[in-house]
Amino acid sequence: MLLRMIRGVLFHQKSKMLLIALTIALGASLATGMLNVVLGVEEKVNKELKNYGANIVVKPKDSSLLSDIYDVGEGSQLNTAYLREDELGRLKTIFWAFNIVDFTPFLDAQAVLSDGSAARLTGTWFNHHLDLPTGESLDAGVVGMRSWWDITEGRWLDEKDGDAQAEIMAGSALAQRMGWHAGDTVRLSVSDEEAEVTVVGIYDAGGEEDDQLFAALDLVQALTGRENRVASIEVSALTTPDNELARRAARNPAALSSRDYETWYCTAYVSAICYQIQEVITGSVASAVRKVAESEGTILDKTKLLMILITALSLIGSALGISNLVTASVMERAKEIGLLKAIGAKDRSITGVVMTEILITALAGFAAGYFLGFGFAQLIGQSVFGSSIDMDPRVAPIVAGLIALVTIAGSLPAIRMVLRLRPAEVLHGGH
Repeated sequence: MLLRMIRGVLFHQKSKMLLIALTIALGASLATGMLNVVLGVEEKVNKELKNYGANIVVKPKDSSLLSDIYDVGEGSQLNTAYLREDELGRLKTIFWAFNIVDFTPFLDAQAVLSDGSAARLTGTWFNHHLDLPTGESLDAGVVGMRSWWDITEGRWLDEKDGDAQAEIMAGSALAQRMGWHAGDTVRLSVSDEEAEVTVVGIYDAGGEEDDQLFAALDLVQALTGRENRVASIEVSALTTPDNELARRAARNPAALSSRDYETWYCTAYVSAICYQIQEVITGSVASAVRKVAESEGTILDKTKLLMILITALSLIGSALGISNLVTASVMERAKEIGLLKAIGAKDRSITGVVMTEILITALAGFAAGYFLGFGFAQLIGQSVFGSSIDMDPRVAPIVAGLIALVTIAGSLPAIRMVLRLRPAEVLHGGH
């Protein structure tokens, strides 16, 4: 009897049931899409922000101390402490090695140009090939760390072409002042050493780098007599936004309990990654670039909040739509329900029949909406982040629970109408 009644309603009121299923499908699709993005957005946002600079700077401990005391810049003569270039591969051996997206060393010198003026010459990696202690290999350098630079003339310096030690890149402001163009040969003097190099590219960085020269690290090391030495390292790492534990650990990791220390060390907080870098790079101090690190957390939190708000509003809209449709369906069936009550059907039984019909419709809507929502998530991923969004297994039960709550909430006005319905009034044409 129950199955016959449900089948009859689904057949005779198929247009309304289809509209209910469509309403639920739309809500489920938006919830599925947004939740998949929310759960996968942290890595995506972090990767996007990594294109705009490093969030960790590593300096020699003694140099960092001098900078704190005397406000010394990296190019100062007081900066006599250095890190070892041959230890840079150790960055990919820490606990959070896979979170280290890119890194590059820097070594600065003052170069005298042909007109007698001075310019800052920075030695660094461009697309440096590195064989790691783990047996893996990678290419690291400013090509990835400074991807926003606009190469206005020429090309990036390529360390793999064999002529990298005789090539430089010039900032747009410096090149304009000196009248340089890509392909020009210029002479530089650094201390007592001279070098004739070719300008292979002119870049526009939009900052102080536009008045500088960039060259392969080997060239600057040779000119300054500082083989295997670097003044600083910039690291781009995927991190987790700081919380109270991370802030306590940043002040003093030794003050943490063993349990808190383990939790902190095994979470990708920027302070934990800095601490692990200091463990593998001799005589180093690693610190977060606070403006970058804090902006990552702020942007991530606001992005998640916006998507959760959109999801909540869509579900509220679905609940209102379901409420109107189910109420209209019950009103059309008022005489049928009144007759059932007149022949002895209990309110509980009638309510069970109505809710079973709605939940079956909701199940169909959820199934369609879930797969539609995953496609919606891919659309967001490709258009915003340029990559796909993984289907998180946690989303299906969460969305199913939310749809069940929305369906029940939307059905409450109709159920209240069923409970208040009086057979005598309905069957005799009353209200």
